[in-house]
Amino acid sequence: MASEADVRNRVHIEVDSVPENIGLVRLAVAGMAAHARFTLAEVEEIKVAVSEAVSNSVIHGYRDGRGVIKVTAVLEPGGMRVTVRDEGSGMADVEECRRARGGGDPERMGLGFMFMESLMDSLEVESSPGRGTTVRMFKAFTREAGPGG
Repeated sequence: MASEADVRNRVHIEVDSVPENIGLVRLAVAGMAAHARFTLAEVEEIKVAVSEAVSNSVIHGYRDGRGVIKVTAVLEPGGMRVTVRDEGSGMADVEECRRARGGGDPERMGLGFMFMESLMDSLEVESSPGRGTTVRMFKAFTREAGPGG
């Protein structure tokens, strides 16, 4: 993780856990990424990963009510780090939830984590029942130069 001296820019957003805010967060993080050294394809990958993480908080974290989702995006010398945190229901078995599986319930297929992991360079998930979930993702720069870099 970068030190404070290495942080080039940071955005912190807190939103209610309603579906309308998934797109809001996605666009805010993508806007920051678009002004960094990411290709258009990489910005799209970041958008999808962030959408999946925030969607998980809305759909699973706060399925019994409304809560707050905290998203922080940080530009560092090597890339962008995004953290999505909720204080919702949490998961008892993170590894089980990260495994993609078919089945009857489309909301329980585990594809969100699979997408996040395939689109970002690293993915860490911490969770515990009743205490919420934190998803940390990192996307490295693949270009040497560009706007904002």
